[in-house]
Amino acid sequence: MSQIFAINAGSSSLKFQLLAMPEERIIAKGIFERIGEEDTLFSLTVEGQTVKESLPGITHKQAVSYLLDTLHQKEVLGSLENITGVGHRVAHGGVHFKQSALVTPEVLRIIEELSLLAPSHNPINLQVIKAFQEFLPSVPNVAVFDTAFHQTLAPEHYLYPLPKRYYEQYGIRKYGFHGTSHKYIAYKAEEVLAQENLRIISCHLGNGASICAIRNKESVNTSMGFTPLAGVMMGSRSGDIDPAIIPFLMEQEEMSSKAIIDMLNKESGLLAVSELSNDLREIQFAYARGSSKAALAINMFVNRIAYTIAQYHLDLGGVDAIVFTAGIGENSAIIRQKITEKLVALGVHLNKEANETSQICIHALNSSIKLLVLPTNEELMIALETLELIS
Repeated sequence: MSQIFAINAGSSSLKFQLLAMPEERIIAKGIFERIGEEDTLFSLTVEGQTVKESLPGITHKQAVSYLLDTLHQKEVLGSLENITGVGHRVAHGGVHFKQSALVTPEVLRIIEELSLLAPSHNPINLQVIKAFQEFLPSVPNVAVFDTAFHQTLAPEHYLYPLPKRYYEQYGIRKYGFHGTSHKYIAYKAEEVLAQENLRIISCHLGNGASICAIRNKESVNTSMGFTPLAGVMMGSRSGDIDPAIIPFLMEQEEMSSKAIIDMLNKESGLLAVSELSNDLREIQFAYARGSSKAALAINMFVNRIAYTIAQYHLDLGGVDAIVFTAGIGENSAIIRQKITEKLVALGVHLNKEANETSQICIHALNSSIKLLVLPTNEELMIALETLELIS
């Protein structure tokens, strides 16, 4: 049995699972939140029991140290020597990585170089990898790149219609994100449907959202682009807009480029339209009470997702299954219903009772495209990739 850490480090968080592999059993899981602030929140779940703590503000490195000490003290690990690998979700692998990679000095160098493309995430990913290398020096680390799954995109899908020198000098192209989630869904959908070589549209709908067209477990097209800001409207991200809006606002409002990017990432999307929240649960509650702003936010969100699904139907030359996953995709029956209602022209028909109870298969018998609700499991995908490489 191998004990493998699956690590997902964000700018102010560190999410983790410790899994027994290949059994795929979760030994422990949890999260550090508000890292770098005055109070860091720590949550740990072991055998169904959850313990929460408030810690004095700590760094990502200190979070790793505290995690290992806590698991050792609680005898969750037995011994640190039982850990056989650590898999890390790394935001950006550029064009260098078409799959996950064992961490070497050269891999670390490339991740650092790519910080130019992912300044909020790659530097944090590096810090956490180096912390595990320091505290567990004999344990191999694996980088699981969020962009790797989309390296199968053809040039007509990943290039922008800009002068070629910008691609050659700066690597400006579509990279796509949520790759670990979309890859898991590609494999899981074929397992659930007991079919191979499927054409799937994976809808990862959470506070961040992306759509991916998949053929035979390979990414054909995806909605996020050069950055995760592109694509469909999201919780607080605008998604695609007319690019001329940016210099117009910079001139009219005397906004810096950083202020514009912050506004598009943190003040837009569902939050801006609803004027309420970036949390769809709150917006749905307001919608049920008759809020016109909540209704507008939901309708705009649904429209952009449906348009993207229709586009990818063309890219794939037909679709066998549409899969809803992540927080909204897995839990919001009303969003799934509204999206599928817009796809009737494609032969999509929803089983409303199955949808309301979030069953795995929610398509009606007369639907030409199967509709699935599948929980994503990025941590398991990280562990599987790690196990494969260290083996």
